[in-house]
Amino acid sequence: MRDVPGPCAHWNDEDADFIREVLDLVGDKWSVLIIGTLADGPIRYSDLGTAIPGISQRMLTLTLKHLQRTGLVTRTSYPEVPPRVEYALTELGASLLSTVLALAAWSADHHAEIRRHQTAYDNVSSA
Repeated sequence: MRDVPGPCAHWNDEDADFIREVLDLVGDKWSVLIIGTLADGPIRYSDLGTAIPGISQRMLTLTLKHLQRTGLVTRTSYPEVPPRVEYALTELGASLLSTVLALAAWSADHHAEIRRHQTAYDNVSSA
């Protein structure tokens, strides 16, 4: 245990490393958007890409693989022609859903205020 304030005070070094690793994954913008998009149930890979503006195929694939590895998302491949692949939240992924949706809602609710602060900061910094 640490003698410093904050959430890190409660974790030993081994736990802190793992917690940072998980936060890095689930706090990533693409992970948040993918988890939020999967809230309504399984969805095809191509539909996921369409539902998330700005995500490249490469980032979608990489992020889905990380989410699968962590146990937050499942991948189901159907033996059809053309092949169909669907992604869905696992029970673990669904347990993170309310947190992810709250973070996304907070971002949307404070978008204008944050943009004002960024503009003001940029104006002062460039002067």
